Amino acid sequence: MRYYPVHLDIQNRNCLVVGGGAVGTRKVVTLLDCGGNVTVISPVISNQLRDFAVSGLIKLRERAYQSSDINGMFLVIGATDNEGLNRQISSDADHLNTLCNIADRPEICNFILPSIVRRDDLVITISTSGKSPALAKKLRKTLEHQYGKEYGVFLKLMGAIRKKLLNQSHEPEAHKHLFEKLIAADPIAMIREGKTAEIDALLFDILGQGYNFEKLTRS
Repeated sequence: MRYYPVHLDIQNRNCLVVGGGAVGTRKVVTLLDCGGNVTVISPVISNQLRDFAVSGLIKLRERAYQSSDINGMFLVIGATDNEGLNRQISSDADHLNTLCNIADRPEICNFILPSIVRRDDLVITISTSGKSPALAKKLRKTLEHQYGKEYGVFLKLMGAIRKKLLNQSHEPEAHKHLFEKLIAADPIAMIREGKTAEIDALLFDILGQGYNFEKLTRS
């Protein structure tokens, strides 16, 4: 199987998770992190999911799955240990052309979930096309050490600079050489080492006045 890689925007979209155990809970956490409107259906619910429901973060249905539960859903995840139920969820989703992932069952999914390394807006995904989750996990741990939180800060800086340049009516293509110079100067290492004065000097040298690291990266 050759998968088409894509990053989905699920902000405010309806997402269904069938299964309320440890696996389902992990799926819910990721969906919430990405802004999905999450409904969980399961007769058995983890304490964390119950807390989410009490806080209003998810909708909770403590009962068995019904085929009609998929209606109106953008994305469905099956996270149960019942093979027959997982296949029913997959079949129901396929009938409605709905995105569907069944945990650990790539053969009945129309998309699979990669291992993820997230540093704020930097998202690195690793997939072995379902052949070896163990290798994907090993690669994720390697990349987690290689890409620290400084990459997230750097992306915040770059995004703020880009926005400021666009507000000055610059064409996006005109920024390309500026960003290439910034990246080549390795400000990521400066961020890692806390050298804000050197970063400000670099910004002034490449962009001119009005670019301050602390102001641009302030939340």
